[in-house]
Amino acid sequence: MKAGIQVENLKKYFPVQKSFLEALISRKTEYVKAVDGITFKINPKEIFGLVGESGSGKTTTGKLVIRLLEPTDGKVMFDGINIFELDQEELRKFRKRMQIIFQDATASLNPRMTVGEAVKHPLEIHEIGDEKERKEMVFEALEKVGLSPPEAFYNKYPHQLSGGQRQRVCFARAIILNPEFIVADEPIAMIDVSLRAQIMDLMLKLRNERNVTFLYITHDLATAKYICDKIAIMYLGKIVEIGEREEFYNDPQHPYTVALLSSVPIPDPKYRPKKILPKGEIPSPINPPSGCRFHPRCPIATKKCSQEEPTLKPISKTHYVACHYPGKITLS
Repeated sequence: MKAGIQVENLKKYFPVQKSFLEALISRKTEYVKAVDGITFKINPKEIFGLVGESGSGKTTTGKLVIRLLEPTDGKVMFDGINIFELDQEELRKFRKRMQIIFQDATASLNPRMTVGEAVKHPLEIHEIGDEKERKEMVFEALEKVGLSPPEAFYNKYPHQLSGGQRQRVCFARAIILNPEFIVADEPIAMIDVSLRAQIMDLMLKLRNERNVTFLYITHDLATAKYICDKIAIMYLGKIVEIGEREEFYNDPQHPYTVALLSSVPIPDPKYRPKKILPKGEIPSPINPPSGCRFHPRCPIATKKCSQEEPTLKPISKTHYVACHYPGKITLS
């Protein structure tokens, strides 16, 4: 992949389902603004972390980036091609180059298909190899994700596996086509702690040996620090901060980023950073706050924050923040 992934002004609004009576009373259509005008770039061979609370729009972004959802607006350039302009046949062929690992492994596996059938299915769709070659490729993929010996798992059904094993089957299915780009949506959330490092090391190995680019979606800043080259923080459909890993963790600028980092446990009894807890709950994406969307929960918000929406502005060549008062809150 030469040009990586370029996301430009991406939006996804879902219409709110109303009852018959509500529709009669109010004819105005309301929308859940799940993703509301985000722009970012993922360089080739990069592991790009997208971090935020539940409901911030991370998973919707991941699905849009590989066109599992159609956008309300914006475009995604994949190796210089706008994937939203591809027709269905072109998109079908293009799918071999991009894959996704879903967060809910149970829901993403067909309960009527064995592990072998599920992992082999992409090879059948794209007519790769004969039956013997496909079985060998399935064994190889299962070995890579730690399901060993693969013969013991090949004929099992999803309900016969643990949650972590099912997640690894999803990982094997994603990598069997040797894709150039993978959206990993919380890929280690359901895996035993002892195996998380193995899966993350596999991602690093795929990046280094096969030049695979990743969009790594997570709420865990600790694992993001271990695996990501660049990190973006998402809040209520907007990206509020983007930075290279070192500057992001050493010099966070947005109050929301600082709050998230202050909650990450540090294995040092002498290190006691102050806890910065946002006020209240994340607002509704149907009627998001005016101005800065974080201002109702921000400890340093002013009248300007409620009236003017901040845009992503550079702090350095690789560090951007959407805040009227960047750097005013620190971890120390």
